[in-house]
Amino acid sequence: MGKAAAFMIASALLLAATPAGARGAYVWRITKNHWSQADEQGFGRFIQVLGNTDCSSSESCLRNAANPYRKLDPPGMDIDTDCAKWPYLARAYYAWHNGLPFSYVSAVNGEGGDLRYNKTGNRAVARRDVVDRGGGIDGPNALRTMMSEVYSGTYRIDAGEHRGILSDFYSPALQPGTIRAGTVVYDVNGHVGIIYKVDADGRAYYMDAHPDFSISRSGYGAQFGQSPMRLGGGVKNWRPFKLVGAHRDGAGNFIGGHMAYAENDQIPDFSLVQYTGTDGKASDPAKAHFSYNGIDLGFYEYVRVAVSGGRMDFNPVYELKETIQTMCNDLHDRAQFVDQAIAEGFQNKPHPARLPDNIYGSSNQDWENYSTPSRDARLKAAAAQFYRDMHDMIGMWINRDPRIVYDGNFLKQDLQAAYRKDSAACTITYLSSDKRPITMTYDDMIHRLFRMSFDPYDCIELRWGASGGEAQSCTNDSNKMRWYEAEQRLRNQSDRTYQATMSFSIADLEAHRRGSGTDNPADIDVKSLIDNMGDQVPFTGMAAVGH
Repeated sequence: MGKAAAFMIASALLLAATPAGARGAYVWRITKNHWSQADEQGFGRFIQVLGNTDCSSSESCLRNAANPYRKLDPPGMDIDTDCAKWPYLARAYYAWHNGLPFSYVSAVNGEGGDLRYNKTGNRAVARRDVVDRGGGIDGPNALRTMMSEVYSGTYRIDAGEHRGILSDFYSPALQPGTIRAGTVVYDVNGHVGIIYKVDADGRAYYMDAHPDFSISRSGYGAQFGQSPMRLGGGVKNWRPFKLVGAHRDGAGNFIGGHMAYAENDQIPDFSLVQYTGTDGKASDPAKAHFSYNGIDLGFYEYVRVAVSGGRMDFNPVYELKETIQTMCNDLHDRAQFVDQAIAEGFQNKPHPARLPDNIYGSSNQDWENYSTPSRDARLKAAAAQFYRDMHDMIGMWINRDPRIVYDGNFLKQDLQAAYRKDSAACTITYLSSDKRPITMTYDDMIHRLFRMSFDPYDCIELRWGASGGEAQSCTNDSNKMRWYEAEQRLRNQSDRTYQATMSFSIADLEAHRRGSGTDNPADIDVKSLIDNMGDQVPFTGMAAVGH
């Protein structure tokens, strides 16, 4: 489809809820025909101030005192968001209150069933321009219309696509300044976040919303996975565009027109390196090669080094503390979903005869809202990456690699002390089935991570992987216990296979049918890794002279 046809579709889909003469003080007037660099920076600051608060839903974020536009909103403007809608809401809301133009992909098409999880990716087939036809745009109504049309499938577009209606995003180069507050991160397994902060070391922190409309915060890493280019996962920046064909009214507002979007080759920092590797040769991201100044790096290490401008120094103690804090946030986020399932009484309901068609992305709303397989898989992927990173840093320390920045002599002791302190500071307490408070530390939760049930029909003890005396109060009957045991191989895997058919019966699971999991979980026991690292100390000139 050519540009002319795309613009015809865009014009045909001008926002229906933007009547001439929009009422009251909540009118969206377009005073600028494009987003300038200052506007992008302002949007980044807006996202950062919200991220730095403790707001826990889109409603509480927009009502938070840190939001400079909250008093401009109509009373009771409550707009709930899931993960895919949250970045769009934040972007459109900022555009509304700053006189900026806005447009978005309103429909996608693709092959292979559920467009959120298909193997081939989607293509944009319609775009909705938010255009003032005279009298202003009804801001709140424009936001609500948008929220009804965007979803995670909207992000699932080939990052190299340059035909027809363009995606709302482009793949940025990995360099200082391009990954910033306002950058979106898309997990092709069905999750989306928006970055609100990037520290000097290149570590990115994001906010994400959930099906229960809560918002949490975490650090970008292996839990998002690497994506084939055709699925458009990874880091994504908002594509530049300009309102063209408009005219100004007497007050200087832009009336009419349509949006013209920049092609990939017109964007200075467009790059496909996150998919092809730094040598540009890979077609499979799992095989992509990444190096910085001639030094080979893993993908997530490369992202941090490249975004920080080449900072390759790592302090193992600092990295350990930061990672435990990030994973602690994710565990607390999981606790909200477990508590919600228990509050709804799913542990008292009989277990269905079969699992959903796919446990990671189901059309069964009860399963989708109250189970945690995808969330648990992200935790396991992050824990496995933490183990690999710590293993590598310990190895670099032993080999006196100059990239390790550590001023002490006894790294093992300092890592052990930091682990104990931060594990003890990260606790979750749940009420057992017989109403006893059970408190777990971070280390407790990591050691039972692969036993934690994702199944909402299990008792709360098994949802938290209890065993022995702690599990004695579990209310599961014998059939549910059989299900719990049979699902162990599914719990062992951290890869989310959204395309696989998984409507297993309990007999299928027990027979280890294809796609029903793996026998052994990944290594994630960082504490054991540290405890067994030995007592190496740096080589010093004094030691050389004395011995």
